[in-house]
Amino acid sequence: MPDDMTLPGNLVPASPVSQPVEPRDAVTVVLLRDGADGLEAFLLRRVKGMAFAGGMTVFPGGGVDQRDADTSVAWAGPSPEWWGSVFGVDPATARAFVCAAVRETFEESGVLLAGPDATSVVADTSAYAEARRQLVDREISLAQFLANEGLVLRADLLRPWANWVTPYEEPRRYDTRFFVAALPEGQRADGETTEATDASWQSPAEAVQDAQDGRRMLMPPTWRTLDEIGALGTVEKVMAEERSVEKIIPKLIREGDTIRVVLQ
Repeated sequence: MPDDMTLPGNLVPASPVSQPVEPRDAVTVVLLRDGADGLEAFLLRRVKGMAFAGGMTVFPGGGVDQRDADTSVAWAGPSPEWWGSVFGVDPATARAFVCAAVRETFEESGVLLAGPDATSVVADTSAYAEARRQLVDREISLAQFLANEGLVLRADLLRPWANWVTPYEEPRRYDTRFFVAALPEGQRADGETTEATDASWQSPAEAVQDAQDGRRMLMPPTWRTLDEIGALGTVEKVMAEERSVEKIIPKLIREGDTIRVVLQ
């Protein structure tokens, strides 16, 4: 990400908030695959006019639902205690983060990080299309879906990456935990979500170049993450990367019709 990154001034109200808003817990999952020409990430362009990040290109993700903390979820992989130590939260909260990551990834891309047992992953998620709709509409919880289908959540298919918090100056704020995950064999990411106008696989370098040329708009966390995974070059190297996760809260400085982003 460039040191002098700027954003359009209309992304943040001209008058600063009198009191910073308490950020809501959220998750983002960077889906990865090794394409013919190297590492690729799955990206969604959010619908213009959305209250948060409208028109921006992002990774799949969203807010943590209270039901994501359900302890009845069949679980395989690193324990909630381990995830809690990584993200600096209690195990119950960490469990909710991981469950939200799996749920949001399935809702927004159709990719399901779960399987019939602790060592397998579903290869075709089309049979769960109705359940996906019910999850999106909040008719069922992730725990109910997995139990109904006899599936086990595969926490070992996720790796922690970062923790970005929306700047104090914004009226909508999120405390977002970033994960990385490899596209399971046999599955496809479709981006069939009402929150996005298009979806595609791109190399990190191509996505950044699109942003520099004005074909995409990237928020600082997305840009920085693309730079980081692009430097590693392969899914294997990204998934093996040991990360120390600390909160990053950018500062926004208004300069005329633009906003300069400063990483503290």
